[in-house]
Amino acid sequence: MAKGTAVITGASSGIGAVYAEKLAGQGYDLVIVARDVERLSALSKRLSHDHGVAITPLPADLSNAVDLARVLAKLRDDASIRLLVNCAGIGPKGAVLASETEGLSDMVYLNVDVLHALTINAAKTFTDRSEGAIINIASVVALMPERFNATYVASKAFVLALTQALAVELEPKGVRIQAVLPGFTRTEIFDRAGIDITVIPPEMMMEASEMVDAALAGFDSGEVVTIPSLSDVGLWQTLQGARLELGPHLSLKHAAERYHAAEPS
Repeated sequence: MAKGTAVITGASSGIGAVYAEKLAGQGYDLVIVARDVERLSALSKRLSHDHGVAITPLPADLSNAVDLARVLAKLRDDASIRLLVNCAGIGPKGAVLASETEGLSDMVYLNVDVLHALTINAAKTFTDRSEGAIINIASVVALMPERFNATYVASKAFVLALTQALAVELEPKGVRIQAVLPGFTRTEIFDRAGIDITVIPPEMMMEASEMVDAALAGFDSGEVVTIPSLSDVGLWQTLQGARLELGPHLSLKHAAERYHAAEPS
């Protein structure tokens, strides 16, 4: 049975290219989006030959408003599209205080604004069709803000929160959404950021193929949040339980007693 079409951003390399390989193997036709025209063309020809599915390369620089509009239009107008995989993103080149402000702003625009536009566009389109799914690539640093570049962490925390909040709206509409939180994953992002991958302990570095396999297994099992490295799912459930337990205490008429000024003697 035909699975329809999956749109994958950031598809020319890294995690996006692996998703393209895996989803083509599952029988999806693909629209693959990236800036690198030559890589897109080569990937398109190989996947079409290997898996016998239709591959449409869609060269686009998502940081460019005109190119982004073309991708959004494709999502709206192509009735065969059943899945959006948001892989496009920028990683940091160092700590925030050592980074150029313009580069940090570019990271926020691509990791947050562009992903938000694509996600909301797809969510509304899929809701109108009463079917479809969205996969957003976040990062485990969303859960460890003290340990990484603050702007990057904040951008991935946005992806996680957006996905969790939107899942509540989409579930009764027959549309699914998933946030994937990889740890260190062997891709070209380290070369682009000028990071020496050998300084990262080998036991912390997952191969991209294994990461995507785990993410797709989590998707198939209905997870809203998938952490490929996490063996003890009880740890995540405890964190979620504690967060939800805070709920009744977060908005009350009066400030907590510890914040009241001491009564004058």
